Amino acid sequence: MLAYFNHQFIEVEKVALPITDLSIQRGYGVFDFLRTVHLKPLFIDDYFNRFFNSAKSLQLNPPHDKAALKAIIFELINKNNVPDYGIKIILTGGCSTDGYTLNAAPNLIITQQQIQPISQAIFDSGVKVITQQHQRELPHIKSINYLMGVYLQQKIKEQQASEVLYYKDSIVTELSRANIFMVTYDNKIVTPSTNILHGITRKKVLKLANKNYTVEERELDIIEFENAAEVFMTSTTKRILPINQVDDIIIGEGKAGPITTLLFEQLIKLEKQTI
Repeated sequence: MLAYFNHQFIEVEKVALPITDLSIQRGYGVFDFLRTVHLKPLFIDDYFNRFFNSAKSLQLNPPHDKAALKAIIFELINKNNVPDYGIKIILTGGCSTDGYTLNAAPNLIITQQQIQPISQAIFDSGVKVITQQHQRELPHIKSINYLMGVYLQQKIKEQQASEVLYYKDSIVTELSRANIFMVTYDNKIVTPSTNILHGITRKKVLKLANKNYTVEERELDIIEFENAAEVFMTSTTKRILPINQVDDIIIGEGKAGPITTLLFEQLIKLEKQTI
């Protein structure tokens, strides 16, 4: 499998960063991740906008503009010729003379990796998530810093959960790798609006939901899950995934709800129209 690393296509195993890079020294860098379907990247312009905004926020200058980066990604897709994969774009902080200061050009790495699709059985039953009081730093930036999410993996496994949901002072923000939505019993769809990463799948789902439902982007108190009809997460890899349990709270009937299922079907239809 080929990767793109600083102006060249090379084998993934040969990609190597200098130890002085700030991604290694301080965990400083940004990334983005998109999917391909039948060798075509989905919603690539949306992901590019977020990637370049994240880079700008961290004072990193990508070595290519959007048009050039798009051409590189299409070339990588064609060279590897794997139809339904993920594409990860990483922009590091670059090498630093003192291991702390931004004083060099960032390193760019683009890789492709296989995505494990969510099975119909898992979708139908939904998954359990646990909660953790935590607020990501600079949440609007898709940074490479996933310290808390990785740290909690053992706890998630021990509690037979799938993900961790962050909250601060009872206000829910996001999961470690996904956005969250709640459906009320009067068919309102609620999702947090601040201190989150604005996901691309979240954006598409909001647009779909607004056609038929009342949508509220607002603060979401963790106690509201006790009276939720449905809860689901959205992300690039998971698309829409029902949540059947939050800590000890069973959501609705404890399985995928009708609105979640309908939105999932509409999202799949949108993807097909895009490619």
